[in-house]
Amino acid sequence: MTEPHRTDGEWQSISPDIRRKVLSPGERMMSMLIDFKKGGYGAEHAHPHEQLGFVLSGKIRMRLGGEERIVHAGEQIYVPGDVPHDVLALEDSLVLETFTPLRHDLLEAAGIIIHKETGNQP
Repeated sequence: MTEPHRTDGEWQSISPDIRRKVLSPGERMMSMLIDFKKGGYGAEHAHPHEQLGFVLSGKIRMRLGGEERIVHAGEQIYVPGDVPHDVLALEDSLVLETFTPLRHDLLEAAGIIIHKETGNQP
């Protein structure tokens, strides 16, 4: 079976202290890199998708359903679907986030077009 051609998105500035890069998705899961400057803050939000956040470098504080956790480089945090969460970068940090199912809002914002029926890129 031949792997379909997949394209990563470009780095997108979310705020002066945060940028993200959506990576080529699979059929039912996707990931993105988030580059935080120290003090970068991702406001509280929730989505129906399950999420894993793996801190590649740095240190973040994540509030998850009202509970606060400090996550260091080499550690991962699980975010269940529909649970409110926010994040604060305690140091310059690089985080790899993985979602399932696909977050079409992020894919579309990155210019990655997915056929919603099949999950494949054109």
